[in-house]
Order: sequence, then structure tokens, then C-alpha cells
Amino acid sequence: MRTTVTIDDALYQRALEVADPGMEKADLFREAIKTFVRVQAAKRLAALGAAAPEMQAIPRRREGVLKETSGRPKFP
Repeated sequence: MRTTVTIDDALYQRALEVADPGMEKADLFREAIKTFVRVQAAKRLAALGAAAPEMQAIPRRREGVLKETSGRPKFP
């Protein structure tokens, strides 16, 4: 899809400064849009907090999954 946008010159220059060297303009905008979508999805998810207070707590780790070998944790 093609579209024309007007952006702040200083903001665009800053984005170019922090982007990887040689990054294509299209890739820069693609990453910006992906980041925007990710942030908005996170905000919506956070807004759902406590929306289902009767829901059972979800266990974060299963007991006995982590095994110790030579001082370093190892997952089966």
C-alpha cells in the first residue's frame, strides 16, 4: 500500500540517527508502525486489568520443572 504522510523533519532526522546504518526508509516506517501497533495492543491489554476478577490465578511456573546441574539451571 502506498500513502503520503507529512512528518516533523526533526523527528524524522532523530529516527534516522538512531536507526541501523543503511536502513531503508520503508523499513524505518514499517518498524515504526509495528511498534505503534505493539504499544497500542499493550495499552488495551493493560486496560483490561481486573476485568475478570473472578478468574482463577494462572500459575507462572510449574514446580519441579527447574533442575539443577553443575550450578546452572537446566530446563527439561
